[in-house]
Amino acid sequence: MLERFFKLREHGTNVRTEIMAGLTTFVTMAYILFVNPDILGQAGMNRGGVFIATVIATVVGTLIMGLVANVPYALAPGMGLNAFFTYTVCLGMGLTWQQALAIVFICGLINILITVTKIRKMIIYAIPESLQYAISGGIGLFIAYIGFINAHFLDFTPSGEANAAGAFPGIIPAIANFTDKNTLLALIGLVIIVVLMVLKVKGAILIGILATTIIGIFTGQTVLNANTFAFSDLGETFLKLDIAGLFSDPSKLFSIIAVIFAFSITDTFDTIGTFLGTGRKSGIFDKHDEESLRQGKGFSSKLDRALFADSTATSIGALFGTSNTTTYVESAAGIGVGGRTGLTSVVVAVLFLLSLFFAPIALAVPSAATAPALIVVGVLMMESLGKIDWGNFEEAVMAFMTVAIMPFAYSISTGVAAGFIFYVVVKVARGKAREVHPIMYIVTLLFILNFIFSALL
Repeated sequence: MLERFFKLREHGTNVRTEIMAGLTTFVTMAYILFVNPDILGQAGMNRGGVFIATVIATVVGTLIMGLVANVPYALAPGMGLNAFFTYTVCLGMGLTWQQALAIVFICGLINILITVTKIRKMIIYAIPESLQYAISGGIGLFIAYIGFINAHFLDFTPSGEANAAGAFPGIIPAIANFTDKNTLLALIGLVIIVVLMVLKVKGAILIGILATTIIGIFTGQTVLNANTFAFSDLGETFLKLDIAGLFSDPSKLFSIIAVIFAFSITDTFDTIGTFLGTGRKSGIFDKHDEESLRQGKGFSSKLDRALFADSTATSIGALFGTSNTTTYVESAAGIGVGGRTGLTSVVVAVLFLLSLFFAPIALAVPSAATAPALIVVGVLMMESLGKIDWGNFEEAVMAFMTVAIMPFAYSISTGVAAGFIFYVVVKVARGKAREVHPIMYIVTLLFILNFIFSALL
């Protein structure tokens, strides 16, 4: 039954591989279960309600991705987007969290609209192949950078003298001294995974995560977390969005529109970047998908359906009480161990659902165990950079800006924006403006407007 529904043989995979891929993706992104309630809780939301909303949004969005699109991606409230929700929209602009949820809901509706009208698909098709390879490599570096930070392999120390307000002019990154137990555990985990990968052991990444977690029991890094929520907490966030109140103050209208725009463009290009970055290398989205984009054949391809699944998740999450739900770049970890179909996503969804009842166990895997996996996945994604003509400065500059800025800015969409802008600038400067797809001009202008709006907020 599973073979027929998910077409496992056709995709060169099997049930065992898909289950291991699902487990791997789950353990690399399970941190969102406690991080999201903590961040949104600072906006005044009930943490227990946010925890349940996070699980529901993740389960529903990921199931749609797996069952409708049949691709191995997981969705959850996005990091960065949740911080923007709390620190910029609520604490910075003074909007209530109910109004912020209304913004997220509207953003979701916009995503659905631009997906159904094929705008998102046309954007993907308009991106030149070399820029797609750069996005893939940039995401690999971005994932690895997250891994280095979570592993505490890097120390960030203030530089210069503090000013009158106590702020430092800059932060200097440096290699850690490896005296911290978490750092040492992560290093052990990295060595385990690398050795298993070199020996071509199946499931090397998952085995490495589990082995590191077990070692962490004896070193004190693996601990069971207390279950601090009740199912009744969901009533504190469910259907609490305040659309009427959002537009009650005309003086804030411009700011609200700017925020909706910022949410939408960030969410859209985080997803596009993730799909391009992982799908091209693994073959999940193949030439049939590109041909469907060219011919505009409705929802005839996996990419069409995957974009639709992603677009519905944000509004669903807002209804239950969480910030933008988006496709997770950590899905690359599951893809890295062989996940190729929606069965991987279904496994992730089931594990998140079980986390409602076994939260302490679900949250027991330490970041020191998952961080090495992200670093190794980053290594695997570097292959695409070899397909870029670095000897051609026109191609090299837009590729470099994409790859470098993505981790430096700690944002997939910002890296994509940099690549788009420099691609257009270079083509126009070289008198090749006609080679640029009209959609690239439109999207580049939107990116520039987004930067301007962000500066004004």
